[in-house]
Amino acid sequence: MDRLNAIRSFIEVADAGSFTQAAEQLQLSRLQVSRHVQEVEAWLQQRLLHRTTRKVSLTSAGEEALLRCRRILSEAAALEAAALNRREQLAGSVRIAAPIGLAQHMLLDAVTQFTEQHPQVVVDILASDSYSQLVDERVDIALRYTEQPDEQLIARKLLSIDAVICASPDYINRHGAPNAPADLRQHNCLVHLNASHWSLVHSNQPQTIEVSGNLKANDVMTLLRAAIKGQGIVRLPCDIANPAIDSGQLVMVLPEHHVPGSSLWAVYLSRSYQLPVVRQFIDFLASCWQSDIVRP
Repeated sequence: MDRLNAIRSFIEVADAGSFTQAAEQLQLSRLQVSRHVQEVEAWLQQRLLHRTTRKVSLTSAGEEALLRCRRILSEAAALEAAALNRREQLAGSVRIAAPIGLAQHMLLDAVTQFTEQHPQVVVDILASDSYSQLVDERVDIALRYTEQPDEQLIARKLLSIDAVICASPDYINRHGAPNAPADLRQHNCLVHLNASHWSLVHSNQPQTIEVSGNLKANDVMTLLRAAIKGQGIVRLPCDIANPAIDSGQLVMVLPEHHVPGSSLWAVYLSRSYQLPVVRQFIDFLASCWQSDIVRP
């Protein structure tokens, strides 16, 4: 801050009794130090120093101002130290809205790591597959799967997530596995609401199939559990499906096809006056996830 620098120059001149020595101590030019002192005098509207060719001394107003200026610098230093300590020992709360499946897996893992590093941080998670209203629900960060974030919000891309089509071994044993995307029309497909068209790519050739089944849900975890129970074939984000595939609860269907997914973004209202805990949590997510592509 310019005023603090000006105060610092005034104190140094008063202590040294010389503009030249003060300038050397502060590693500034004599002209800069002189201007700083003039700024303090203009601010206080008082003459603070007697100036002669040989000596600089304090006026009576300068003596009183010197004591107060020392206190100002001391308080400023204490404030800086407290801010530094707060940054190093991060504290506060952050309210995050996220899709249910993401909240229960990747986000929960990230929050666990973050709060272990910063035990004074409190994290509120609003898990919903509907978009949260950032202002009305006092949301600091909303995590959203989308290819085009709302232009009215600040957005930071965290990672890309492929999808996978899968079913339980029991379902495959009872109904067989589809050999081509068109075969999906003959199967009971577990469908996310408003997502009854599944896109697949093979040899750079995209294909979209309209699927149907006896269960629809707006929650991918419900679809996951139904698929594990052998109820049908499901399309899931890889971050949700991969643990069940790794454990053998699900197997990939049409594994030679790529299933495009979406990108995950952190969106928030403004960079202005953003609390340190919010900014650092976004940075933490980016460091964990940025540039990653979650694949089957």
